[in-house]
Amino acid sequence: MNNLRVTTTTLMAMAFVGLTAMSCKDGKEDSSATTETEMIKLEPSASTANNESKVQNPDSEKVLADYMALKDALVETDEKAAAEAGKKLETTLKSFKLDSYSAEQQNELQQLVDSAIEHSGKIVNSDMEEQRAHFQKLNDAVTSMVTITGTASTLYQQFCPMYASDTGGAWLSMEKNIRNPYFGSKMMKCGVVQKEIN
Repeated sequence: MNNLRVTTTTLMAMAFVGLTAMSCKDGKEDSSATTETEMIKLEPSASTANNESKVQNPDSEKVLADYMALKDALVETDEKAAAEAGKKLETTLKSFKLDSYSAEQQNELQQLVDSAIEHSGKIVNSDMEEQRAHFQKLNDAVTSMVTITGTASTLYQQFCPMYASDTGGAWLSMEKNIRNPYFGSKMMKCGVVQKEIN
């Protein structure tokens, strides 16, 4: 009986990934993929659960604003704008203050900030393909930062399985509507909303 449950769960997961991939391949400007995934509320991590407010540090909101500008430049396939946004984000990250966080949070955040600085800096001097590859790694760091810092905004974690075929590509957005930073106009609507973060 347990084998049947595992097989059924596995088949359902494979079917979902297959349907998502097929919807991306057809290249249609259809946003129905966003409605196929149920919104999941991201529970606050233990490090943020005890905070009096959702956002301890206004620097985190500056990071998100610069991140969104970079994401939008990639959506538009604008290499120059992406480089400028990457430089601005790098500067913001370098001035990120950690003193309002616990020692454990500071240690974790410092590692994430360092990773984000590295990849935002590399976006400055890269072509579009490399900018998108660095954005994928930058996104991982920024998303992990948000789980610690919290956010005053509602964010949508979105995912395209067609980018980097072994891992796919995720990104954060302030709107449910899919606008893919990994493919731009080639596959603008490729992706689904995985989580709602607020």
